[in-house]
Amino acid sequence: MRDLFDKIYKDKGPLGKWADQAEGYFVFPKLEGPISNRMRFQGREVITWSINDYLGLANKEEVRKVDAEAAAAYGSAYPMGARMMSGHTDLHEQLQDELAEFVDKEAAYLLNFGYQGMVSTIDALVSKDDIIVYDVDAHACIIDGVRLHQGQRYTYRHNDMDSIDKNLMRATKMAEKTGGGILLISEGVFGMRGEQGKLKEIVALKQKYNFRLFVDDAHGFGTLGATGAGTGEEQGVQDQIDVYFATFAKSMASTGAFIAADQGIIDYLKYNLRSQMFAKSLQMQLVVGALKRLDMLRTMPELKERLWENVNALQNGLRERGFDLGTTQSCVTPVYLKGSIPEAMALVKDLRENHGVFCSIVVYPVIPKGLILLRLIPTASHTMQDIEETLNAFSAIRELLENGTYKRISASVAAAMGE
Repeated sequence: MRDLFDKIYKDKGPLGKWADQAEGYFVFPKLEGPISNRMRFQGREVITWSINDYLGLANKEEVRKVDAEAAAAYGSAYPMGARMMSGHTDLHEQLQDELAEFVDKEAAYLLNFGYQGMVSTIDALVSKDDIIVYDVDAHACIIDGVRLHQGQRYTYRHNDMDSIDKNLMRATKMAEKTGGGILLISEGVFGMRGEQGKLKEIVALKQKYNFRLFVDDAHGFGTLGATGAGTGEEQGVQDQIDVYFATFAKSMASTGAFIAADQGIIDYLKYNLRSQMFAKSLQMQLVVGALKRLDMLRTMPELKERLWENVNALQNGLRERGFDLGTTQSCVTPVYLKGSIPEAMALVKDLRENHGVFCSIVVYPVIPKGLILLRLIPTASHTMQDIEETLNAFSAIRELLENGTYKRISASVAAAMGE
């Protein structure tokens, strides 16, 4: 019998094998200073395009004031215990009620973390006789939630309506055998590519198939729709989303999340969500802070307007210069380039060191081999100067990528990794 850890020592995984070259710079980087459009990285000022602070709330004076006052009033421990035992308060209920009203649902329930909450919600919604149908490009939290399911699950090709139809047909046949139901899971906005889920088209299939729709709207909440209520509002189908999920980690610039649905569904979930039943309640400082942030989402439409001015300026500028942004329909701005992982490292280092631009880098196995994805997240705090400098920087790095400069620079890295 071999040692359990043998495989760990021998194979660090597709990303872990790059740790010696990447850690501390390309992965696990340390941005310093107040959260804003410009921060510091390894002693240099950089334009930050990797912070999901869509509405620029993180460093707002009025937000930090409320956070500080709540910390002084309640500390970081209150309330102690899980919601069902000793961690329930009027302010938790108030936040839930206001969130439900904002996203046009009967009721809502707070979650300590988005990832944890998504996994637990999927687990609570289905039994072994039920069937899950979900997008192959779903976020890791959805995939991990589906992994807990003891029944049948089917993946459909990303945003492909023919594939969705075929898999709903398969799921229907299976449900007729098991006596279960069908849960279809989509994202409102797919966070890597920026595409909106085809919620309107999916909802139309309810006329043909009997299923319930669960939407992860982490990137749509606060950024899409006339009021900022998300992708369902944007597409005019919010009332057809059976269970709606969003996180505080993006537009709300905080920690926590929530689910919203009909009252009966929320009543069931709050008694069956293991991640909430057996975990400490969301601390009061975060609850009070979320109330303030939600009020700003409702009463300050100029925040979203400013965000979209920046989104359009950045995305239009990149397209005018010939960059491939895929089919993004949101604030998420992916820039696709062709190159190897070593070339990607050389490119990003040049971008940060010589152009003062910091954005996230995505490579294989997250995307196919031979592709480099540079992911930019515009926010309301960015300026037109930030955008112009970034556009010029991207033009410069593309030229060096295409003329082979980065390939020559990265040759030693590739040789060291046996690539």
